Parts: sequence; structure tokens; C-alpha cells
Amino acid sequence: MDWTLAGGLAAGLLIATVTAPVGVSGAVFLLPVQLSVFGVPSPAVTPTNLLFNVVAGPGALWRYRREGALRGDLARRLVLGTLPGVVIGAAIRVFALPGPGVFRLLIAILLLPLGLWLCLRALTPAHHHHQQPPTGDLPPRTLTGLALAVGVIGGMYGIGGGSLLGPILAGRGLPVARVAPAALAATFATSLVGAAAYALLSLVSFGDITPDWWLGLACGTGGLIGGYLGARLQPRLPERALRLLLGTLATALGALYAAQTLH
Repeated sequence: MDWTLAGGLAAGLLIATVTAPVGVSGAVFLLPVQLSVFGVPSPAVTPTNLLFNVVAGPGALWRYRREGALRGDLARRLVLGTLPGVVIGAAIRVFALPGPGVFRLLIAILLLPLGLWLCLRALTPAHHHHQQPPTGDLPPRTLTGLALAVGVIGGMYGIGGGSLLGPILAGRGLPVARVAPAALAATFATSLVGAAAYALLSLVSFGDITPDWWLGLACGTGGLIGGYLGARLQPRLPERALRLLLGTLATALGALYAAQTLH
């Protein structure tokens, strides 16, 4: 038990430090660790991951808020779109997708495109980025619809949704310095609602859908520290190298779970 908590703390710290600068909470990479290393059952791993986001989120957000990076309406739009989506996703996860085989396939479907997208953006020559619109803003309805869809996926997967919104919006030309705080704010808000939804659903359904509280808190504490460090380091980290690293990790993890599903 002590080893598990220490491992969860270390995993949350390391992952959040690397991912927070680009607006990813780290839950997207922590989830396979919880499944394979710590043996958290499915679907309980999803609310455990949401608990990680709830505990870890304030670290990076406090730092970004201190720097004035949370100003503007992008974070508000993302939060309003993803909140109802995460409730829908939680219900789908509990009642329609409880099996581990389906869950591994879902991980592969989500991680492979995300990883390839991040790698593509990192490897694209810099002058191509300058040819895109300077703001990359989406119309309000389109942005809300995108946030809603991502919220549904995030509710099923336990990642809050910001991990998907961040790369999409950055690909539209928005600067990472603007995208990262808004994506993390959406992740934090939707994780709060998602965790509450799973708690309520556990009262009316069967199976392991109650989070592993101690592991979630341990991972979240590490993520709280790591998120703050990552947000503080953002101006000093090379963006292209970090995105390539994230893309490589996501692609590798997605390929691993795809292979396990095929076997």
C-alpha cells in the first residue's frame, strides 16, 4: 500500500510537470499507469483519474492566474461546453462501456490520433504556422459544440477534456500560452462535475465505479506540485520539443493498448 501511494505521488508529479506547460493535466498519460501498474479496476479507474484532476488542477491554475493568463472568455466558453458533456460521458461509461476490452480499445482510439496530431504539429516547419490565422478563434457555437463533444469523451475516459481541446485549439493557430490555461480550467471544472456524477451513479449501479480514493489523492498531490512547476517552467521550455515528446508518448501508449485489444 505504501509503495502504491509513493508510486502514485511520483507518477503524478513527473507527468504533470511535463504536460502542464501545454495545457494537459497529465491524466491522459496517468490512466494507463493506473490500469497496468496499480491495477485499478475498470470503470473505477475513470473516477480515480477525475479525482487526480480535481486535486492536481489548482497547482497550475494558481500559477497561470498569478501571471494573468486566465483572462479572456476562452476558458469560460470551454467550461460551459464541456460541463454537460462530461455528465453524459460518465453515464455512457457506466451503463454502456463497462468492459475492460472495450475500454482498452477506447484508449487506443483516443490516444493514437492525439499523439499523431501532436507529432505532426511539432514536426511542421515553423513558417507553416505563421501562415495560419493569427488568432485561430472558432465561432462561439462551433467552440461550444466542440467542447461538448470533447466533454463527452472526457467523461468516458476520465481526462476532463482539456487534453483534447488543447491540441485542437493550438492547431487552429492559438498560442499555447493562451490555450494552456483555458484547457486546464476546463479540465478542472469538468473533473469536479464528472467526479460528482460518478459518485451519484455508484448509488444506482453495480460494479467498481467508486474511485480509489487514496491512490487518486496521492497521484493528485504529486500533480498539484508538478502542475505548478510545469506552469512556472512554461516560458523556458521549447514548445516544439515538448509537443513532440507528448505526441510520442501518446502514440506509444495508444499503440500498446491497441495491440492488447487485438490479442
